[in-house]
This record gives sequence, structure tokens and C-alpha cells, in this order.
Amino acid sequence: MPDVRNVGPVGLLIWCGALLGVGFPLSKVSAAAGVSPMVWALLVSMGASLSLFPVLALQGHLKLPRGKMLRYVVISGLVSFAGINLLIFGLVPKLGAGQVGMMFALSPVATLALSAVFGLKAPSRLGLWGIGFGLVGALMVAFGRGGVDGTLVWSIVGLSIPVILAVGNVYRTLDWPGGAHPMALAFWSHGMAISALVLVMLLRGEGMALSSVANVPWAAAVQVVAAALTFPAYFRLQKLGGPVLLSQIGYVAAGVGLVVGVVFLGERYGPVSWVGVAITAIGVALTILAQTSRAFKLPVRLPLGRTTRARMWSGDCDGEARAPKQATLLAARRQAVLKLLRQA
Repeated sequence: MPDVRNVGPVGLLIWCGALLGVGFPLSKVSAAAGVSPMVWALLVSMGASLSLFPVLALQGHLKLPRGKMLRYVVISGLVSFAGINLLIFGLVPKLGAGQVGMMFALSPVATLALSAVFGLKAPSRLGLWGIGFGLVGALMVAFGRGGVDGTLVWSIVGLSIPVILAVGNVYRTLDWPGGAHPMALAFWSHGMAISALVLVMLLRGEGMALSSVANVPWAAAVQVVAAALTFPAYFRLQKLGGPVLLSQIGYVAAGVGLVVGVVFLGERYGPVSWVGVAITAIGVALTILAQTSRAFKLPVRLPLGRTTRARMWSGDCDGEARAPKQATLLAARRQAVLKLLRQA
């Protein structure tokens, strides 16, 4: 298990995005071999949990979650892992990897909107430009793939992907248990996801049905390793970078998924897709600049109101106007959400 404690937010962003991007072509391979989306989602969570167990046991962090931590791992496991992985792996055969990748790449925009509503730390002006470039590039990659045979109903279902991702990103930041170890949260969240997936499979009369994984042993092995390397870094990125930066792994994942598909699966894409990859790379580069240089500013003014800009950049730009009333209102919203979570 690699040590991610000394890796900064930018390194974690690239790390997690690259490893998650491997999952798109792997899910396509597994679906073609007859592996159900539920089994593949179960494989992801099992890979993460099995890799984390010995590390946590040796470090003494393997304690049963209680109270706030229990609530956290239940909601995170069901929403951010079991639910979203099942949805993504189930929609790839219906809509194609291109359209599903596009939906996944919309999560930074949805996360930014929810973060602004709940008064969380918003990105700087340069960070917003990075999100914008990444979104345009991701859309070009998705539309440039072509060959999507999805129906209207499945396309509407696919629109829930960025919403669910955004809800999970913001929730994990709002309700992060104080003093909790990121790897412990990852382990118990995936443990909850495993329990939920197994329960659903048993209720549907499918049993564990893991024998189908033997049809694609190399893909299963790569997926398990990728999951094992992803989620310790994923939760640390959540803690260090916040929900908006975390959501931008979708842009990295889209580009990596395309390259892996071309090199290893023989997929072919048009010029539009490759231009999209270049634009996405620019977006990631702007995000990195926004994280590493607070002094860099773009002269172009974004089409936002003065009060909105003051609120969004008050934490990043010295001398900017403040919006104390809005800050108070947003803090009250945040406290109201936490109160509801505690009562649930």
C-alpha cells in the first residue's frame, strides 16, 4: 500500500483520476464477457477493502465505527460507492462509454453549484477557468466518440450520475468525522457498499455469481489493483482539497479512459476527441496553477455579479470585497443541513 500522506492535492488529483479512468474500458470488457454490473461494483469495493485491511490492522485504526462516523460510512458507502458504481457500470452497455464518460465529467459543475449553496470553499478565478476548460474538453471527447445507441429513458437516467457524485462529494466534506483516519473511512465505507451489494444480489436470487469474473481474469486483476491504489488517496484528497477539487478527477479519468481504450482495446477516435483531450489537459493545468500559485490572476472578468465574485473569491484574493451577510446565510444553511443529518 503506497503512502499518500506526503502527496499534495495536485498529485492526488492526477493519481485518483488516472486510476479511476482505467475503470471505464475495464467495465466495457467485463460487460462484453457477461459480468453483471453488480458483480463488477462488488469487485471494486472488495479490492479496496482487502488492500486496506492489513494496513489499518497494523496501525491500530481498525475500530468499529460509531455515532457520527457510522452515519458517515453508511451514507458514503451507499451513495458514493455502491450506488454510483452500480449506476455507471450498468449504463455503459446501455449508453456507451462515451456518453457515460460525459456524464461523469459533468460532476465538477454540479459539485461547484452545491458547494456554493452550502457555503463551502469555492475555487479561485483561475480554478473556475480550469473547470470550464475541462468541461468543454470532456464534452468534446464524449461527443467525438460516437456510436452511442442509448434511448431517451437511459439518457435521462444517466443525468443522475453528476448529481449523485456531487451530493456525495459535498456530503463527505460537510459531515467529515473529526479525527477520523481517511483510510479507515475508505475501508468502512467500502465495507458498507459490499454489504449492500451482496444483500441486493441475494434478494434478487442471483447469489454471489462471482464465477463470471473468471471470464476476464486480467481485467479483474487490474480493476482490483486500481481500486486498492485509488481510495486511500481519494479520501485524503477529499480532506485536503475539498469537494470541488475532488470532483475534477472526472476530467482526468475521461482522458485516461480514452488513451487506455485506444492503446489496449483498439478503439479509434476522431480528431474532435483528441482536440478535447488537449483542452482537458489545459483545464487540468489551470487547476494545478490555481492550487500552487495564489498570486496568478487572469485579467478576464467572469460573467458573475459583484457580490457573487466577492463571496466566491474572498478566501483567495486579498483586498477583494466581502459579503458578510451572504457568508452568514451560507453558514446557517450548512448548520441546518448538519442538524438534519444528526437527526436522521
